[in-house]
Amino acid sequence: MSQNVSPAATPAVETRLVYAHGLAAIVTLLISVAFGILASIELLVPDLAGNPAWLSWGRLRYDHTQGIMLGWLGNAFFAFLYHAVPLLTGRPVTSARLGQWIFGLWNFAVVAPGWVLVLAGFSQPLEWAEFPMVVDVFVVIALALAIIQFLPPFFRRGLEDLYVSSWYVIGGLVFTLLAYPMGNFVPELVPGARGAAFSGLWIHDAVGLFVTPLALAIIYYVIPAATRRPIFSHFLSMLGFWLLFFLYPLNGTHHYIYSVIPMSAQIGAITASALLGVDVIIVVANLLLSLRGSGVFSRDVALRFAAMSTIFYLVVSIQGSVQAQMSVNQAVHFSDWVIGHSHLAMLGFATFAAAGGLAHVWQRIPWARYNARALDWSYWLLFAGVILMVTDLTVAGLVEARLWQSAAPWLDSVRAARPYWLIRTGSAIPIAAGFIALLLGLTTGPKGAGLQSVEQTIGLEPVREIAPRLAPAASEAS
Repeated sequence: MSQNVSPAATPAVETRLVYAHGLAAIVTLLISVAFGILASIELLVPDLAGNPAWLSWGRLRYDHTQGIMLGWLGNAFFAFLYHAVPLLTGRPVTSARLGQWIFGLWNFAVVAPGWVLVLAGFSQPLEWAEFPMVVDVFVVIALALAIIQFLPPFFRRGLEDLYVSSWYVIGGLVFTLLAYPMGNFVPELVPGARGAAFSGLWIHDAVGLFVTPLALAIIYYVIPAATRRPIFSHFLSMLGFWLLFFLYPLNGTHHYIYSVIPMSAQIGAITASALLGVDVIIVVANLLLSLRGSGVFSRDVALRFAAMSTIFYLVVSIQGSVQAQMSVNQAVHFSDWVIGHSHLAMLGFATFAAAGGLAHVWQRIPWARYNARALDWSYWLLFAGVILMVTDLTVAGLVEARLWQSAAPWLDSVRAARPYWLIRTGSAIPIAAGFIALLLGLTTGPKGAGLQSVEQTIGLEPVREIAPRLAPAASEAS
């Protein structure tokens, strides 16, 4: 595509679907955070709610984790794809009507009924697969429809000159559709350790084949679009892509170190985890070099979210590679260290990428309200909350691990962890405030203020001239 593309040639972006999924993402996020806060309080005051079954810790925790992955991140990713796919391909998505069906299925056949069924006592005891099987059927249908919606424009353009974001979108959607039944249906049908092995693979496929590729698609898109410079190295981008999809499906078994699963599978998972850390170093180095001149704390809040997401991605991935090693795993497994690690992945890396993607696309919806000050508050509140929570849980995990290794009574570790659990609950204050500020940033303020923000930040030309160039500018990297 030429850089002299006229505005008339810009493909239609379904801004109504961007807006609908964006708002649904934040609403489901706030509900999911409420589940998480209640669960954290119940660790401190188990009898606070009077012990009704539907408010038990397990059910709240299940709704929290599934709501974050499917409600918040799923909707945020769809919102971004409705903006990015037409600009990456020069062609519209398949159908606005199909988009309405996907929105309805995802929110009213998956997230909402999944929450209700879990609270009512119908769930699967599988990590990242807690919604009952009847809901899983609709997830698979929605994912298949998403492939029909978003992938044809890439194939019509041709695969020979796809930008790296496009590869991550294709890989994320296709591999998630293949992996989701493995983690949500197979463990219910295969008994014992064999079922656990499949579940272990999905624990990381959910993060590595759904969350990570689509979060990286956002980062790889936002950086060149916001900085007006191509990614540092297209070769490193594609090397990181193929290593991710080759290695990530192999490392889920590191959740079962010292289990009855064959040791060869455990060693393979540990090796894949270590190599994945190398892959992440390559990806993050490429992204940080692409940010040269813009800095980590850019004036553009979308770019700022994307930059911090990149740093969180490095930290959480190195942490994961280390804790997969047998000696470390033996000490910290089942401790709050692992809870801190998972929150750094989903609340740090993935959430900051999703928030950056939403801020980026919102700036480019002419009729959408946009409050830059609220988004600035959102960034700093979330940054402070994530650092506080993850640091607190990491230290708590080390304290618990030390007590377990000393052969002290298990209740001693519970008593030692309580002050840290209190701090974890307190960290919900800046985090919840940050998410409320994110909602205000996308629903208050003048209409079209996002466009003015982009013009002032980039300082080149009006956004109506920038918009048709976003994909070609990014494609220079390839």
